[in-house]
Amino acid sequence: MKQLTPKKIVEELDKYIIGQEEAKKMVAVALRNRYRRRLAPEYIKEDIIPKNILMIGPTGVGKTEIARRLAKLVNAPFVKVEATKFTEVGYVGRDVDSIIRDLVENSIRLVKEEKFKEVEEKALELAKQRIVDVIAPLPNRKNNKNPFDYIFGFQNDNKHVTYHESDEEINLKRQQIMQQLEQGLLDNMEIEIELEDNAALPFEVIAGGNVSDLNINFEDILGGIFPKKKKNKKVKVKEAINIFKNEEANKLLDIDEINKIAVKRAEEDGIVFIDEIDKIAGRNNTHGPDVSREGVQRDILPIVEGSTVNTKYGPVKTDHILFIAAGAFHVSKVSDLIPELQGRFPVRVKLNDLTKQDFIKILKEPKNALIKQYIELLKVEGIELVFTDDGIEEIAEISYKMNLTNENIGARRLHTVIEQVLLDISFEAPDVEDKTIIIDREYVRERTKDLIKNTQEKNYII
Repeated sequence: MKQLTPKKIVEELDKYIIGQEEAKKMVAVALRNRYRRRLAPEYIKEDIIPKNILMIGPTGVGKTEIARRLAKLVNAPFVKVEATKFTEVGYVGRDVDSIIRDLVENSIRLVKEEKFKEVEEKALELAKQRIVDVIAPLPNRKNNKNPFDYIFGFQNDNKHVTYHESDEEINLKRQQIMQQLEQGLLDNMEIEIELEDNAALPFEVIAGGNVSDLNINFEDILGGIFPKKKKNKKVKVKEAINIFKNEEANKLLDIDEINKIAVKRAEEDGIVFIDEIDKIAGRNNTHGPDVSREGVQRDILPIVEGSTVNTKYGPVKTDHILFIAAGAFHVSKVSDLIPELQGRFPVRVKLNDLTKQDFIKILKEPKNALIKQYIELLKVEGIELVFTDDGIEEIAEISYKMNLTNENIGARRLHTVIEQVLLDISFEAPDVEDKTIIIDREYVRERTKDLIKNTQEKNYII
């Protein structure tokens, strides 16, 4: 984190997001302030709270991507929610506390992945040992249809195996199997293994709703009442190794410690992105389906300003979670939000509409640029796509004009245009003889004329 200066953070975001420099600066400073807070004196550390951000701009200009890439950059717990999905307390629907519960679940997944990597090597060794036990069991162990019976020349007619070999012969045989396992020679052999049947009980049916929202871990409560069942399954050795590796890793992991670390990380590093917040703005309606809009705002307020939310992993404080809200605000205005909620998003930034030049950069510059994605996709079929500069410019031009004459959906319009341009190639790819295809201006115009015609006709339909 020390190396991630605000400039460095913006440079990393530039690899994936074109333009929106002001928004990038805002989130970069917010992220750096977390590092500064950790090094602040103890007497003031708790009083330093994150300055939540409100992004204002149309769809498809990079609001969600900025927040998501920011979280990935520091491997922080991240959750994206739509404000319209929540209802005021007393109404049917999800309550806003589920935002924090989802954040904690995401944090647990991240921590578990990190801890899994730490024990993966040991778990793999234990898994291979279990494979050897299945193929060549030690004396007095149950052996179900040993596939090595015929290889090593003894029959298995009883449930228990009677060994006549000496300990040295048995150990030698097991060592040979381990060597073959290490070399991958047994990957395609089919064996029968015993697994725990992890089929979940239908707690949603019992509870009559979303179990996570009830804040109760039914599986822990009823785990003793419903003992875990075992089942036999025939799998190939390669798959069995992965199954056993996961089982052994779970045994090595300290779940309580993981939960404790995850809750702390959610509290200190969590990022919550609340989209479509403009859809719950507006206080003029006092009847009809919009009656709970202000109620949802008031329910969100305590979480944003700092409160404690109870989860099945323990209480979670929201004081230092960074909240980033976003909305187009075409119909409503920021001032339509209740004043208390406005005050909890002191940092505001307006994202610009994308221009034709922005579209050209989006197609060419990011690490995951659309053109690069399609080139790699069709390379699988042995086809080499070559996009000329004038072809890229034409795609950008068409996308920009369609956004002007229709709904402005930002960079998402590029998906529509490119799919139309490459539709025939994608369909006929396996049978195409000419494996090098040039995408130039004429090629783009020829394939998009119907798309443009339909767009023009749509403007005359009432």
